[in-house]
Amino acid sequence: MNNADIAWMLTSTALVLLMTPALGFFYGGLVRSKNALNTIMMSVVSLGFVGVTWALAGYSLAFADGNAIVGGLSHLGLSGVGLQEEGTIPRVLFMAFQGTFAIITAALVSGAVVERMRFGAYATFLVLWVLFIYAPVTHWVWGGGFLGELGALDFAGGTVVHVNAGAAALVAAAVVGARKDYGRQAILPHNVPFTLLGAALLWFGWFGFNAGSALAANDIAALAFVNTMLAPAGTLVVWTLLDLQRSGKITAVGVATAIVVGLVAVTPAAGFVSPMWALALGAIAAVPSYFALVFRARTRLDDSLDVVAAHGVGGMTGALLTGVFAQQSWNNTADGLLYGNPMQLGIQAVGVLAVLVYSMVGTFVILKAISLVATLRVDAREEGMGLDVTAHGEEAYAGGEGAILIARDHAATPAVIGVPVRSEGGQA
Repeated sequence: MNNADIAWMLTSTALVLLMTPALGFFYGGLVRSKNALNTIMMSVVSLGFVGVTWALAGYSLAFADGNAIVGGLSHLGLSGVGLQEEGTIPRVLFMAFQGTFAIITAALVSGAVVERMRFGAYATFLVLWVLFIYAPVTHWVWGGGFLGELGALDFAGGTVVHVNAGAAALVAAAVVGARKDYGRQAILPHNVPFTLLGAALLWFGWFGFNAGSALAANDIAALAFVNTMLAPAGTLVVWTLLDLQRSGKITAVGVATAIVVGLVAVTPAAGFVSPMWALALGAIAAVPSYFALVFRARTRLDDSLDVVAAHGVGGMTGALLTGVFAQQSWNNTADGLLYGNPMQLGIQAVGVLAVLVYSMVGTFVILKAISLVATLRVDAREEGMGLDVTAHGEEAYAGGEGAILIARDHAATPAVIGVPVRSEGGQA
């Protein structure tokens, strides 16, 4: 083992874990204040439900010896996952690093169903989705499955994470249905600084996400680190120009979204392309994601926080462009289309299509199965009140719409809650 590699992977694992609460702030700022806590919780709760699921069975299904489709059961309950070598780091550390990927990938899907999905149904979905969708797809690419054997390039999760989550988000938004106010009134972000903070922390954590995927403190980690800095910069510039041309204004939400799109797009390519191609890849990726977002807003699909445009389209763009810009002189792995290997682009397309189909079909089956035993979405009254109060009995901001309900539930006094509570006799 190598102590420098261990130190870097410990750091990377912590950085990626930070990305999940960062995602909560990114998403939380984009919803209405009455759903801010619920939206943040939909990310944070993944730390527990997905973390436990990964340790018990997810890691084994992804990385234990199995077949071309799914891993085996030899690592159930982390059996055989100890201090033995996994490359130059302990296997238990590799398991933890990969677990942070599973946690945030599942949490990404929440952006498509915020403000109307029941929390219990959502937590159940997290567990089932990681077991039956995320773990097998991870095995396909990184665990010895058929896409890895085919030669698909996915350095840190363009297909495994982002295409997978984007496809699931598309189906989840359609199955759960639109918010009752969608298309009838403006649904505006309540705290844009939260969203900017979340985007900044996501970028910070993404250095561990991408550079950590080298699994060592080496030259490829350095390349992925630099590419993770440059690609979102290119996306941000092009996105602001598109915003300026279309509306005459450069929006803060647009800037935050651009950062995430650039990070998503460079993820599959981070360790395979040169820094200048990473910059170009980020700039190019702004265009399809921007117009996918504009198009979605004109439809009845209530993908509330545009997971499909940012992660699905961004991930597909990055995965395909990896097959164009990959350069063996930088990555010691494979060349892409521009360097004499057009087959690589075809392989990348096969990977994207396989993950899209499997994730969409699998997500539909999981949601329909849950709906047979539980209600997927809250009723109209709960949705109108806001899920902070109805699901958690709390509010992000004191004195909001649900304060009286909280007071009744907790038998609070007016002095504590700060609002009048009527007694049975009708006196305030």
